[in-house]
Amino acid sequence: MYIEAFYIFTSVNNERGYKMSEQKPVYGGQALVEGVMFGGKHHTVTAIRRKDRSIEFFHLPRTPKPVLQKFKKIPFLRGIFAILDAAATGSKHLNFAQERYDVDPKEDEQLHAAAEPSKWSMILSVAAVGILSFLFGKFIFTLVPVLLAELTRPIFTGDFAQILMEGFFKLVLLLAYIYLISLTPLIKRVFQYHGAEHKVINAFESGLPLTVANVQSASRLHYRCGSSFILFTVIVGVFVYMLVPTDPLYVRILNRIALIPVVLGISFEVLQLTNKLRDIPVLRYLGYPGLWLQLLTTKEPEDDQVEVAIASFEKLLTMEESAKKGLSTEEIV
Repeated sequence: MYIEAFYIFTSVNNERGYKMSEQKPVYGGQALVEGVMFGGKHHTVTAIRRKDRSIEFFHLPRTPKPVLQKFKKIPFLRGIFAILDAAATGSKHLNFAQERYDVDPKEDEQLHAAAEPSKWSMILSVAAVGILSFLFGKFIFTLVPVLLAELTRPIFTGDFAQILMEGFFKLVLLLAYIYLISLTPLIKRVFQYHGAEHKVINAFESGLPLTVANVQSASRLHYRCGSSFILFTVIVGVFVYMLVPTDPLYVRILNRIALIPVVLGISFEVLQLTNKLRDIPVLRYLGYPGLWLQLLTTKEPEDDQVEVAIASFEKLLTMEESAKKGLSTEEIV
């Protein structure tokens, strides 16, 4: 589902309590079905609420990928590779949550028996599906507005007007899509877990103990959320498309497809920039459009949902600390 993209990119720097010579840890998050995933340098951890109200964890170590890491250091390219990597990783955690959240733990033996023979092939296929679903969704949200804008060409004939109409339809399509899916009970709860994820990170950044009360008092909005990224692709696209012709239609479509990596790469850099400027009085407003969109993609969580998010993040911190000390993490999860 394209909705996965909304939760992939929430990652923040913890800038408190570290010396300038130390590398600051980076934590990312993703809301899932009845759960939350958090990721650090060495591990990704998911906590989900099971049918019997217990909390279950799932963890994957981050496998070093030297080539990928090199690309992630190159401006404008790093965003594309980070997005695809996050889509692959996030889809594995999403698959875990979807398979187990509504299954009674007493039936887990049957679940294990069915999944064990093809564990690695399943993981690889899920990762591939995650990447392909993201790309397919991006194609849809890129090309449909083009066709809608083209229908208005008899009225809005100029290239500039066409690009503005295309951006308008893309924004309307995005907002309508988010609003309509938020009406379903399942996605509404996912949006609540999205809010819980942000609250945990914001409380952690503020140096607050991770209690339910402290986390609930934190904001459910964050500058580096994937929702902001998606909105920035709409805004950035308007400016990028001004550099290429809009007529004839087939050239316009080919340009839009070819420019998808460009728009994604620039939007990722804009996302990074707005996060860096968020403490500067005037420039902090550059990130506000993304925060406004998060009013749709996040909901205020319930206390038991916050408990799950806290459990996931604390488990990740424990595993990251063990990995830093070179200790085994097999017993932790």
